[in-house]
Amino acid sequence: MDARHLIMIALGGVIGSGLFLSSGYTISQAGPLGAIIAYLVGAAVVYLVMACLGELAIAYPVSGAFHIYAARSIGPATGFTTAWLYWLCWVVALGSEFTASGILMQRWFPAVPVWVWCLIFAAILFTLNAISARVFGEAEFWFSLVKVLAIVALIVLGAAAIFGFTPLSGEHPPALLLSNFDTGEGLFPNGFSGVIVTALAVFYAFSGSELIGVAAGETKDPAKNIPRALRSTVLRLLILFVGAIAVIAAIIPWQEAGLTSSPFVDVFQYVGVPFAPDIMNFVIITALLSAGNSGLFSCARMLFSLAEEGHAPQAFTKLTKRGVPLFALSVSILIGLVSLLTSVIAADTVYLVLVSIAGFAVVAVWMSIVASQFFHRRRFVREGGVVADLSYRTPWYPFLPILAFVVLLISVVAIAFDPNQVAALYFGVPFVGACYLYFWLRHGRKGKQQTPRIDRESAPAE
Repeated sequence: MDARHLIMIALGGVIGSGLFLSSGYTISQAGPLGAIIAYLVGAAVVYLVMACLGELAIAYPVSGAFHIYAARSIGPATGFTTAWLYWLCWVVALGSEFTASGILMQRWFPAVPVWVWCLIFAAILFTLNAISARVFGEAEFWFSLVKVLAIVALIVLGAAAIFGFTPLSGEHPPALLLSNFDTGEGLFPNGFSGVIVTALAVFYAFSGSELIGVAAGETKDPAKNIPRALRSTVLRLLILFVGAIAVIAAIIPWQEAGLTSSPFVDVFQYVGVPFAPDIMNFVIITALLSAGNSGLFSCARMLFSLAEEGHAPQAFTKLTKRGVPLFALSVSILIGLVSLLTSVIAADTVYLVLVSIAGFAVVAVWMSIVASQFFHRRRFVREGGVVADLSYRTPWYPFLPILAFVVLLISVVAIAFDPNQVAALYFGVPFVGACYLYFWLRHGRKGKQQTPRIDRESAPAE
């Protein structure tokens, strides 16, 4: 895959239903300015994580690389836990993406049951992933392009409407400028605590940007393409997310945001775009399938990589002629469908546990990435490596990874004070403990002996 594929894979994993459907709720909780601040904080944290990811992805350009980073730099038990956290995160997401897509399809085909659409979409994504990594990357490029164009259209048309320019509208509303930012209750109508809680949710909204690391092993010229993709991804996320939130906040009064199905529909109807509900229905379905496509790719590579390390059945290492881990892919899609079933049959028990662990997994995996970079660089130098020889260097070391880890740790602690998210700690922390315990009982010192020393030539200078 090329840099353009990596960028769209990352954007595909990040831009999902959260932005298109839940951004109005974000504004209603934090207020117009608070929502923008929350997304700026989220983008800053993404930059910190991606800066650490770049050095690791080039040092270890292997498929399903997250747990490899942690296993090599921190310890094999941490790598094992990181892999299962991330795999479970995306498996649970697959079920929810299929279900949401099926529900949205009923707008046009009300007689077709949701489960039929779930199976159809699962078959489509499985086929795209089963052919080759190149086909997956190309499909994700076009999936993501639809979403990006929708966001760009919202930003351009919405920004024009803010200044009173609405050529598509028959009503031609007056210029709003920043009038909606004057809430009448101060800059933060629900207090600054609303901004903090929203910032926590925004971290989850930006999850998926780390998929570049998963695809590192199937990237052409990783030393060149990975840093380029990382920089472009952070910049585009900043422009697309913050730009979209700013436009929505300026056009939709904060008290009304989150009360409708999609703030994108509200903005497009305001500026006079014809068939706005149908257009956005198509875009949101595309967004869901795009995120599912990236998630399925990630799940298969995680299982493959775990098996290569000897921490999962060796059947997962079997590849097709085009290098696709087909058995790992098949198991992932099947477990994703089982997750979908639990959302119907055991929504308040099994599915609640799965969703809680998946939510916790996002921040936990980011913490493992920045910690891995910290220990990787320290070990690299200790073994005689020259930092100047690295193709990509995480800037401001060691300040940057330490700052990133502290911010993420604070966000985890803050979850305990949010009743809507505290279940993530109740189930996430015990799950992590169970993974460590299982690894130590199953592998013991044998697991530690599988960790090789760092190859200083794995990251040659450009």
